[in-house]
Amino acid sequence: MQKWQCINCQYIYDPAVGVPEQGIEPGIPFEDLPDNWRCPNCGVGKNYFEPMEE
Repeated sequence: MQKWQCINCQYIYDPAVGVPEQGIEPGIPFEDLPDNWRCPNCGVGKNYFEPMEE
């Protein structure tokens, strides 16, 4: 699955891991995260994330 990186703080969202502390279970693609989801590191929105090169 595609990983996404925050362009503000470099946090990497890995769908294989999810974000358990936010209730995001493993296996949820970035595109399926809620529109109001925020970076757990710096708090910016999904529009600050870019897909990472494989």
